[in-house]
Amino acid sequence: MATILITGSSDGIGRHTAQILAADGHRVTLHARTERRAEDALKAVSQAHGVIVGDLASLAQTRGLAVQAIEAGPFDVVIHNAGIGGGQSAPVITEDGLERIFQVNTLAPYLLTALMPTPSRLIYLTSGLEADGRARLDDPQWQNRQWDGMQAYSDSKLYDVMLAFAVARLRPGTLSNAVDPGWIRTRLGGPDATDDLPEGAETQVWLATSEEPAATVTGHYFKRRTALPANPQAYDEGLQEQLLTLCADLTGVKLQA
Repeated sequence: MATILITGSSDGIGRHTAQILAADGHRVTLHARTERRAEDALKAVSQAHGVIVGDLASLAQTRGLAVQAIEAGPFDVVIHNAGIGGGQSAPVITEDGLERIFQVNTLAPYLLTALMPTPSRLIYLTSGLEADGRARLDDPQWQNRQWDGMQAYSDSKLYDVMLAFAVARLRPGTLSNAVDPGWIRTRLGGPDATDDLPEGAETQVWLATSEEPAATVTGHYFKRRTALPANPQAYDEGLQEQLLTLCADLTGVKLQA
């Protein structure tokens, strides 16, 4: 049995992943943005061990989530599943003065990774749109560019892969990988998506629990249990370090090796 935390598990891919893992006998802790969503999550995943609550669009609440996670853990596996899409016609600025897509999709998993004890396995959900991402670390808040929501989303998903690869490099005792779940019919993916929830969850479940040699690797980008080439920028250690420095400056917390 593994102890597993899944962020963004009140609905969609995260909730389906939690249902599979809990049904398989693992000790699963859920995460929801609000108390109401937490109640819904526990009803949907009745075998879950518990739920932590906090909004990843707030640095203060993300720090609070780390405290809750430490109390609920320790965890063998953390699946950074939470994320938001890029359909906004204008940037949304959070209470911290940060662009929301970047804060939720990239900065929050960085901060949780930096504050929580290192698990044996870390899984960062990305998207196939990471291939279109551009590492514009000089302007992550879109202050000097014309806003493009889908580009902001693609950039954030590239940063997730960069984060997974950086953690794999800095913490060799941890299996740290990125997963593209595919275009899944969820609230985020929309009704026109091509794939169903089971396909969106299968690779995370496998990486979280399997002892197969193909699953016990680190620093890889996966889709459908297959390691694929990621955006070339993701492998650039200089860019990885720039991302880590940016995130450390914004949060005041350095990711320790």
